[in-house]
Amino acid sequence: MSVVSRINHASISAKDLAASVDFYVDVLGAEPVPTPDFGIPVQWLRLGASQLHLFEAAVDPLSHQHFALTVEDLEPVYRRAEARGAFDFTAFGNHLVELPGDLAQTYLRDPAGNLVELDTPGASRLPEALRSQLKRLEDMRPQNAQNMAARLVD
Repeated sequence: MSVVSRINHASISAKDLAASVDFYVDVLGAEPVPTPDFGIPVQWLRLGASQLHLFEAAVDPLSHQHFALTVEDLEPVYRRAEARGAFDFTAFGNHLVELPGDLAQTYLRDPAGNLVELDTPGASRLPEALRSQLKRLEDMRPQNAQNMAARLVD
């Protein structure tokens, strides 16, 4: 039995703190919140019940390391990410992937190159313009019965 009740924040690097803050505010509706002084440029952002902490550092992100957020209405977020050219088409085979259990995953890169996964229940209910770009995981990689029973969201 886990003793953890939830993840309260993720902390990621930002090569240009202002550009990264702008990205998360614009694309995901993040809310800047008061932030302690750590002696380096840092900004905390509220994302739903959790926080994202951005710290300015000239480091390169890893190719597949990411954090994931659930969004209930993907289309407006998708359109804002599209306007910024923020989609990642390579890490997981496409920028928009359908997992078993009717879940859509969208992959973005923020201004520092960090990979962000957006999960959306109801892949089958996405507007046709988005569904036409969706690739099913089982079409990209064969899945056995156990794989097909996997569910990301309870």
